[in-house]
Amino acid sequence: MADLYAHWVPRERILLTNVWSSELSKLIANAMLAQRVSSINSISALCERTEADISEISRAIGADSRIGPKFLEASIGFGGSCFRKDILHLAYLCEHYGLPEVAVYWESVVRINEWQTERFFRKILATQFNTLAGKRIAVLGFAFKPDTGDTRDSPAFPLCERLLREKAIVRIHDPKALENARTDLKHLDGDITFCDDAYEATDGAHAIALVTQWQEYRNLEFSRILERMERPAFLFDGRNHLDHQRLFELGFNVFPIGKSPLEHH
Repeated sequence: MADLYAHWVPRERILLTNVWSSELSKLIANAMLAQRVSSINSISALCERTEADISEISRAIGADSRIGPKFLEASIGFGGSCFRKDILHLAYLCEHYGLPEVAVYWESVVRINEWQTERFFRKILATQFNTLAGKRIAVLGFAFKPDTGDTRDSPAFPLCERLLREKAIVRIHDPKALENARTDLKHLDGDITFCDDAYEATDGAHAIALVTQWQEYRNLEFSRILERMERPAFLFDGRNHLDHQRLFELGFNVFPIGKSPLEHH
């Protein structure tokens, strides 16, 4: 195998391991990346209870060369086809080999991720006086990350599931993932519309939930959006992707991740 790869990769960059080390390295690489996301997301919850700012904390700890800045952006949660699958595979192996404590440790990374998405939903619910029946919620982004149509394990799915369960009127926009979103949600009952235009999705909305950090969402005319929304207008930024102070000055009540909300009283 090494001889095969040597046609494309310098030999000094080829690592030789036994089979178990090779298999586990792949699982553990993804598990540790996901662990960083869940770690910073857990701290984002503490920031929201205090006056700390998760972006400032990420910048401070990321400046430590032992930690580094990557995968320290707080969010609604991680997605994709690998992280959850590989963590649960790792946890299963730990259980199989009689290491339940280690299995529980890694399973907690997934639990924190699920809890973070649920926490995001509950913030939306709380601003609507704990009832979403008949409330129009615009979901901006359904792909698990920008620049792809991949929706596998996207946090948008459990969010929409919870919104529909509470009888919200859900309007979804995504530049590339609408067809996959239709497939993912086709078995769910409720009032749901897939919009080709972000302005259509936000028209008449009580709240906006930004789930995927598409660049085009930064370029939206939010003054135009605000004019067509119900008041008070709420925006929940699940990626800390937008200019929160500017949105607040326009008239939005803004709820970031890991930061104090900006509310009009």
